[in-house]
Amino acid sequence: MQLKHLQTLLPPQEGAAKITALTWSPNSQKLAVCTSDRVILLYDDKGERRDKFATKPTDSKYGKKSYMVKGLAFSHDSAKLAVGQTDNIIYVYKIGDEWGEKKVICNKFVQQSAVTCLIWPPEQNIVFGLADGKVRLANVKSNKSSTIYAADHYVVSLTSNTSGKGILSGHADGSVIRFFFDDEGTGDSQGKLLTHGCPPYAMAWATNSIMIAGCDRRILAYDRSGRMIQQFDYSRADDEKEFTSAICSPSGQSVVIGSFDRLRVFNWSPRKAMWDESKPKEIKNLYTITALAWRKDGSRLVAGTLCGGVELFDCCLRRAIYKNKFEMTYVGLSQVIVRNMSTGTRVVLKSYYGYEIDEVKILGQDRYLVAHTSDTLILGDLHTSKLSEVPWQGSGGNEKFYFDNESVCMIFNAGELSLVEYGNNEVLGCVRTEFMNPHLISVRLNERKQRGVEDNKKMAYLIDLKTIAIMDLAVGVNSGQVSHDSKIDWLELNETGRKLLFRDKRLRLHLYDIESQQRTTILNYCSYVQWVPGSDVVVAQNRGNLCIWYNMDAPERVTMFPLKGDIVDLERVDGKTDVVVNDGITTISYTLDEGLIEFGTAIDDGDYARAVAFLETLELSFETEAMWKTLSKLSLQAKQLHIAERCFAALGDVSKARFLRETNKVAEEASKTMGGEGGEGFNHYKVRARMAILDKQFKEAESIYLEQNNIDEAMEMYQEMHKWDEAITVAEAKGHPELSSLKKNYYQWLMDTGQEEKAGEVKEHEGDPMSAINLYMKAGLPARAARLATSSEDLMSNSDLINRIATALVKGEFFERAGDLFEKTRSNSKALECYRRGKAFRRAVELSRHAFPGDVVKLEEEWGDYLVAQKQLDAAINHYIEAGATLKAVDAAINSRQWNKAVQILEIQDSAMAGKYYKKIAQHYATVNEYETAERFFVEADCTKDAIDMYNNAGLWEQAHRLAATCMKPEDVAVLYITQAQTLESQGKYKEAERLYVTVDEPDLAITMYKKLKMYNDMIRLVKVHHKELLQDTHLHLAKELENEGNHRQAEHHFLEAKDWKAAINMYRSSDMWDEAYRVAKNHGGQNAAKQVAYLWAKNLGGDSAVKLLTKFGLLEAAIDYATENSAFDFAFDLARISMKNKMPDIYMKHAMYLEDEGKFKEAEAEFIKANKPKEAVLMYVHNQDWDSAQRVAEKNDPDSVADVLVGQARFAFEEKEYQKAESFLLRAQRPELAIKYYKEANMWQDALRVCKEYIPHKLDQLQDEYDREMTSKSTRGAETLLQQAREWESSGEYIRAVDCYLKVTQKITSDANILQKCWIKAGDLAGKFLGPDKAVDVVQIVGPRLADIQQFNAAAEMYLNSDMIKEAIDMFMAGEEWNKAKKVARELEPRYEEYVDTRYKEFLKGQGKADALAGVDVIAALDMYVDKGQWDKCIETAEGQNAKVLHKYVAQYAAHLIKENKIMGALDLYIKYGTPAISQNFNIYKRLVMDVLAMPDLNKAEAYRVWANLRDMLVDLCDNMTKSSEANSPQHEEFENMLTIAHYYATRSAALSHKSLDQIACKLSVALCRHSDIVPADKAFYEAGQICKANGWENLAFCCWNRYLDLTEAIEEGTLDMLDNTDFQNTDIPFEIPLPEKPHLSESKHEEVKDWVLAVSMDQRVEQALPLDERDTYEASLVNVATGIRSLPCVVSGYPVLRNKLEFKHPGKVASKDDWNKFLMATKVSHSTECQDVLKFIGRWCGATPNPTYSFQ
Repeated sequence: MQLKHLQTLLPPQEGAAKITALTWSPNSQKLAVCTSDRVILLYDDKGERRDKFATKPTDSKYGKKSYMVKGLAFSHDSAKLAVGQTDNIIYVYKIGDEWGEKKVICNKFVQQSAVTCLIWPPEQNIVFGLADGKVRLANVKSNKSSTIYAADHYVVSLTSNTSGKGILSGHADGSVIRFFFDDEGTGDSQGKLLTHGCPPYAMAWATNSIMIAGCDRRILAYDRSGRMIQQFDYSRADDEKEFTSAICSPSGQSVVIGSFDRLRVFNWSPRKAMWDESKPKEIKNLYTITALAWRKDGSRLVAGTLCGGVELFDCCLRRAIYKNKFEMTYVGLSQVIVRNMSTGTRVVLKSYYGYEIDEVKILGQDRYLVAHTSDTLILGDLHTSKLSEVPWQGSGGNEKFYFDNESVCMIFNAGELSLVEYGNNEVLGCVRTEFMNPHLISVRLNERKQRGVEDNKKMAYLIDLKTIAIMDLAVGVNSGQVSHDSKIDWLELNETGRKLLFRDKRLRLHLYDIESQQRTTILNYCSYVQWVPGSDVVVAQNRGNLCIWYNMDAPERVTMFPLKGDIVDLERVDGKTDVVVNDGITTISYTLDEGLIEFGTAIDDGDYARAVAFLETLELSFETEAMWKTLSKLSLQAKQLHIAERCFAALGDVSKARFLRETNKVAEEASKTMGGEGGEGFNHYKVRARMAILDKQFKEAESIYLEQNNIDEAMEMYQEMHKWDEAITVAEAKGHPELSSLKKNYYQWLMDTGQEEKAGEVKEHEGDPMSAINLYMKAGLPARAARLATSSEDLMSNSDLINRIATALVKGEFFERAGDLFEKTRSNSKALECYRRGKAFRRAVELSRHAFPGDVVKLEEEWGDYLVAQKQLDAAINHYIEAGATLKAVDAAINSRQWNKAVQILEIQDSAMAGKYYKKIAQHYATVNEYETAERFFVEADCTKDAIDMYNNAGLWEQAHRLAATCMKPEDVAVLYITQAQTLESQGKYKEAERLYVTVDEPDLAITMYKKLKMYNDMIRLVKVHHKELLQDTHLHLAKELENEGNHRQAEHHFLEAKDWKAAINMYRSSDMWDEAYRVAKNHGGQNAAKQVAYLWAKNLGGDSAVKLLTKFGLLEAAIDYATENSAFDFAFDLARISMKNKMPDIYMKHAMYLEDEGKFKEAEAEFIKANKPKEAVLMYVHNQDWDSAQRVAEKNDPDSVADVLVGQARFAFEEKEYQKAESFLLRAQRPELAIKYYKEANMWQDALRVCKEYIPHKLDQLQDEYDREMTSKSTRGAETLLQQAREWESSGEYIRAVDCYLKVTQKITSDANILQKCWIKAGDLAGKFLGPDKAVDVVQIVGPRLADIQQFNAAAEMYLNSDMIKEAIDMFMAGEEWNKAKKVARELEPRYEEYVDTRYKEFLKGQGKADALAGVDVIAALDMYVDKGQWDKCIETAEGQNAKVLHKYVAQYAAHLIKENKIMGALDLYIKYGTPAISQNFNIYKRLVMDVLAMPDLNKAEAYRVWANLRDMLVDLCDNMTKSSEANSPQHEEFENMLTIAHYYATRSAALSHKSLDQIACKLSVALCRHSDIVPADKAFYEAGQICKANGWENLAFCCWNRYLDLTEAIEEGTLDMLDNTDFQNTDIPFEIPLPEKPHLSESKHEEVKDWVLAVSMDQRVEQALPLDERDTYEASLVNVATGIRSLPCVVSGYPVLRNKLEFKHPGKVASKDDWNKFLMATKVSHSTECQDVLKFIGRWCGATPNPTYSFQ
């Protein structure tokens, strides 16, 4: 948290004027400040003072200074302000929601003691403390106060927790008391919490602790139980004073404590679980902080001071701008303020659990907010300000959010869909689905109130493409599932969640009733469908029809209207529902019948009487009939039989209406009999039975009658319904005496009514088959007769009966049944004929396969022909293929729209035959908009032109152009597209025409089109893209055209776009629109342009109007100046005469200058004199060499100017080379210095010196020096002059002057090195010969560096030697790289400088990079240079010639370099070549090398043997060397021995992998390596172990290893082992606490393979998730016995523990299992494998000789 000072709201006063209280309103819009004058100031959220009012005493007689305000607090709605005063009262002022409202006292709370502090927690009453130690509660509703608790000491402070549910009071004795309105489940105690060391004046209750400070200059933090957890002690700081106030941030994670000139900021660190102090905010002369207040959104802090100042601070951790639309202010770790920069609206985003907010995003058309914390996800709707925070484990940011539903956010992550309702802090529901298209998920949350339903939350989604699941989110159970035969592309629930609409890929619309689980297809070819909002009415489109279902309970009742175009929207506003249709040109609205829609509302409300009344006003139609039906059904369910009777009457269902009338009569009679109210009659058994009969629930009616023992009524009911069987069943069950007569009557009734079939069934049931057959034959039911005959062998043996039945079957065209009968009697030919005639081809084919095999192919073709005739084309395809009728199969596939199958058949045919079909297939794909597929088949059919037309018709001009370019000439393509574009242009389709023009590279035509249509914006857009260089000209051209048309505003726009604002100004000027011209000039030309336009405007007005205008703009004086500057003197005189007479002299002056420039000298003279500037007139004449006039004016008007005239004459004479005349003029004017100046300028130095000597002798020396400098400053000529002068001085014996003159020749004078060398050597020679040693040394010290500068090092060195300056001479030789000369001089003249020369020589070689030469001087330096230059080979080669220490130093450096470059094998080879010394500084390199090799992929194969063998050899060399060194038996030694064992296992495994017989050893070694997963990357070890176990059939162990691998991979992703399950490996020596690799070992694809295998095997009962155990009842690969703790030695061949048959080697601790050793020996002997031999050789070296080394490889 950082505090940044924003502004001073109230400036401080000179003396003490304490701010007594501050508070922010809960809505963050108001700030109340109480000053020492007891006046309350109100500020808005921007810090501007908006209002103020004075407080009042309890009794006015005591005066306004009789009290102090000790506390301020706003109410929860920010409309009231509580003021606590020391005169024993609290006032509550109603200040209103708007600024300026009248302040009214709405509550008074008089107390027995002074109020000392006051707070108003959210959703609570006012809490205040008194001087007598009581803490009380003030209820604003009842206007009464009560005591919460009482203490013995003065209340010094009050604070609440962040939720406002708990309070703390601090008392003068240091005690702190806690009280809860609601402990929120924390279980914390109430009462005295702690005792602080001083009165706790500064107290804040943060989320995690309580911060208290006071006069002892210490700040203490206490936990929830009152125990001190942290202390900040400033008692020894001299600049710190007592702490006076404290405030906690609204998030509860920051605390600010005020003292003298300082605000201390403390931030809670969740990771460290302690407070961190930020840099304090120190402000000099702020004085003591007396009050603090923190805005409720956390963004601002305000502080009041002892001197009456109020300072506003910005509080934030950081700020960010999101999408240039939203400002995000992080005011705390868990609180962010999101502000919409365009509207200014703000939302405070806060984690309820106090988690740190990592990032915030605004998604879903900038409406929805998403934020992540470590453990939760925060979602919000910026429009409704509803926020939700739900538990959410991090998933790497892979979630996808969908905001199509306004009330719920859908989150898709790893195949799981989660729903979060805005404003609810729990996940609403989670389901597994792979389909996240918003059209395939429908969620309804309490969108319409229903009777008896409190919480209605439903969701429908896809389980797969053909299955819909419906879930009740309120209880979390599935309420339905719909399986479909085609892919579903749209679904939606109605608002009540009772019905589901869905559409499939074939455009069929289906309705599913969730309660009855019935599905109905209600529309085909549906292109649009939608529920009408607020109802259960459905609107859909079927081709050219608008379809409306006003009652979805009767889906067959649909209202249809023809329409043109496509439905684009459905709008329901103000009780009116419109269907919006776009016909391509215009938009038309169709209004629905709102009355019919309203019916549904009445039904939902359960007001059936209102529904009847409404329906009676409508004429009977399809819609109203469906509504009557719905109402009848609902009224029956509600037992409102009178309404149901009316419904059936309206429907014309007389029988039901009559039945219900009779039922109503029965109910009325029963009600009278029972003596109850009218509703009691409906519970009578007769009424209930009749209702069951009406609902066709006859069994229920029967049970009702039988419950009352009314058997006859039950039988009578069945007989009335002609349900004789049920009547007989009841009679039989109850033993009715009339049972036999009932059966007779039934049979007789059947015969009388001609129901021979039913009579036959009766006879069949009675066991009389012959009579039954006769009756069936009589009834014309030979099939029933045949079924009965075939059930009895006796009847089948009766040939006459069978023939009679068969003949009847054939006559009745029951051919398949007849065929079946013939087949059972072995008459196969007759059976086949019957099957053919009956089109029972399946039976015919089955019969032919064993009876007539030759007819099968023919039958298959006939079968296909029959299916084609039956329009079952898709079924016919396979039969044609079976029959070899390929063409018929293709035709059937095409006609049945099985296009893929048709293509498959054609692909195996010759191209000539396939070509004629491809065009038809292509046309199909074109109609379904699969244009690429259609194009392929058009090209196959050689119909490229059709493909081009297809693309053109679809508006896909680019694809059409691409195709046309391949088969048409470019000019033809251009003509085609330009013609098409012109057609579109004539149709008003300008965008499409533009695309075509651009496609054929003719953008100019599109530009011309838009210009012609005056669509200038589109025209400019195209010019900007295609002719950017003409954009400015285009804007200008358009601007001029629009100007000519009088469209000045648009013309202005284009002038400005062309950056020619002056033209826009001129346009408005020419139109006399001066105010517009001034506006443009001011906005685009700046102040100067605006001034010019204002000037011209004024000039156009003239007179007083001009003066007023210029005065208005404040430009009067500037306009006068401008007029004079632009020679508009008349206008300037007018303006000045009217308003600014003081400007007249200036105007005269400028006018005179203008006349002078015009050559009007007389007029100019007059104007100069009017301007009181006669000297200017004199100068004018002087300038024009009119000396007489100048003399005249000067003598008359300005005598002081006479001298100027003479000077002017002199200047003119000098220019004319009349020097004597000029000199006389200047001497007359007493200006000899000018004469000298002019002589100097004319290079007449002698005359200048003469005049100076005569008239200004004191300046003679200065002039002489100037003359000398002049002579030396002129390049080569100056050098020659100096040389000449030096020679003259030399010849005259003036050697000092000669030397000085030679030294004056420098590179600034001449660049000729010969002249410079010559002069400086001459100067040195003269100094050495004639000027004495000291002067000579001085000269040499000057000359030497100069010679070095011009690269004359030898000459400089010789000069130094001549002066006995040995070191300087040596330095010069070295500077000139004359190292031999330098060494010679040092050796012969000054031997002490020899080492100095050698050192400089080495540095020179290093600087030049001459390592080879340096090696001869300094080997170590040369080696370092090789390293710096990256010449490692040369470095190592050179180092080999040195001792071992030097060599291994650079080998280690080279190895480290190779490891850094990821060249691990190179580093390994380096140590194999040069050995591995036991140097402790190298141990980290060795470890890094080992770890990098262990982490390398793809080394679990036989080919990797050499890598592992090299690593093993390197480590064994290292361990041998360590054994001989001081590192022996150290932890480092033990670690490298462990690494050696690992490398040996890997090398042995690679050797074993090349031989099938050693697979088990390789497998054991892989498993044993898991024991070393603290060194080997754990996921790699378990993966490789599982892989080789799986390959060897050890599935149990493979499963355990790969399961552990998957757990480790998850741990790597999460970065922690906390969630790792160690159950499987708990009693093993496999380590659990291991370092996690930085990244997974496997690729994603291989990881998925392992995952799939483990998932598949986990379902296999054969595989147990358990490790194999050995005789120790311990995991077989574990070295440690679980029961005893005894550790076995590992086998050097397999890595498994050696329990028996042990082979011991010479070296201690090295053993082998005899079985594994012999197996390895045998494989080595048989295969002669060099790798296996190498392994045995290594084991011999490492372990010592074997007990029986009697093998031979020869």
